Amino acid sequence: MIGKKLFEEVSAKIGDTIANSPAKDVEKNVKAMLGSAFTRMDLVTREEFDIQQQVLIKTRTKLAELEARLAKIEAACPQQAAAETAAGTDGA
Repeated sequence: MIGKKLFEEVSAKIGDTIANSPAKDVEKNVKAMLGSAFTRMDLVTREEFDIQQQVLIKTRTKLAELEARLAKIEAACPQQAAAETAAGTDGA
């Protein structure tokens, strides 16, 4: 019991000493400088990155589906698709 209480007191005193020491000021300044540098770099959060990654996956899936549908339609109308290809148009 005495050891635990002594440990807690020493921990509290060390914490207070560090909080009031120049080391704490240095830590605050470094954090501020890093935060400023990261802001200038236009970094994104992991959450934003993950969201964009999911959007990209969905977009690629949709593109593959649309390409498959287009290929099916072109296969159903091969004469029209061949004429457009020969004329140099892509239907746009």
